Amino acid sequence: MATTKQLANALLAKRERTRHTGESAVSSGSTLLNLACTDNPDFGFMKGGYYYLVGDSTSGKTWLSLSCFAEAAKSKAFKDYHLIFDDVEGGALMDVEHYFGKAVADRMEPPAFKNKQPVFSDTVESFYFHITDRIKTGEPFIYVLDSQDALGSASSAKKFEEHKAASQKGEVAAGSYGDGKAKYHSENIRVVLTGLRKTKSILIIIGQTRDNLGFGFEQKTRSGGKALRFYASMEIWTSVGGRIKKSVRAKERTIGAKCLAEVKKNRVTGKIGKDRQVQIPIYYDLGIDDVGSMVDFLIGEKHWKKIGGKESKRFDAVDILLEGSRNQIIAHIEEENLEQKIKGIVHKVWTEIEAASKPNRKRRYQ
Repeated sequence: MATTKQLANALLAKRERTRHTGESAVSSGSTLLNLACTDNPDFGFMKGGYYYLVGDSTSGKTWLSLSCFAEAAKSKAFKDYHLIFDDVEGGALMDVEHYFGKAVADRMEPPAFKNKQPVFSDTVESFYFHITDRIKTGEPFIYVLDSQDALGSASSAKKFEEHKAASQKGEVAAGSYGDGKAKYHSENIRVVLTGLRKTKSILIIIGQTRDNLGFGFEQKTRSGGKALRFYASMEIWTSVGGRIKKSVRAKERTIGAKCLAEVKKNRVTGKIGKDRQVQIPIYYDLGIDDVGSMVDFLIGEKHWKKIGGKESKRFDAVDILLEGSRNQIIAHIEEENLEQKIKGIVHKVWTEIEAASKPNRKRRYQ
């Protein structure tokens, strides 16, 4: 009979195997974000999980979530998955086929249809109605809610009508305009988590940051209550780290943004409190620049060292036997189809940094 220790080791080994395979996870579309999420360059979001993506306006939240659709459309493990985009804001007006491929354009669907017309969530109640209806079918899905902040609530609508009616009568209605969303999330998201695990589905909820006008050290906060963070497998915050510009006709033109993505909570790796931040270039006409972000990482971590003086913009990409500028290195990688090789190099350097960052102390419990 197996001992308790043997059973525990078997369970841990099984969990480790299923964490990092194409059968159990989908890429975020960014090698660096995948590494920050799972320590694996190929996968970012595990089946059966809920992920909370919070960020500033135009910081790449929708790009990252729809990139998951594109990665799923390439994977045999997700060929039967519904790709559900709950466009609450009505703000994702980009050409889906151009940026994410024909497969995504063909497969992307709203939460529901009525009289053959797409129906999107408009209240927190309708969101939970939609996603629980999907869970009841037993069919797996990736569901993106964009965004939680744009949802209203039945209680806030009722309270608004009470205040409106009272105002018209010259009276004052009792109570506040509290929308009750935090309480509703707290009461219902647990049910959704059970359904996600059973159907091996993925839920990505997008949230907007707000300036923190209260006490504390955090400059940014978000709405929706504590449950959204508490029950998340992972919480990722995005911000704009700068604009990408190009000189055209002697004028600087903004052609993209540098997305800073920070994993603030991570139940997948179990590395509690270990915030990781990566930079992802996003071009308005291209989308996520994965190759560019990997080249920037290798240069920034001094794996590819600068050649020449302080003002030089040339680097020694020693692993691919090339010396040149950042743009020359990127062009060479794409022309020679070296993306997978560069991904392996980035993984190696990332692992070395992680190993060197450990305290190198004896564990108390073994």
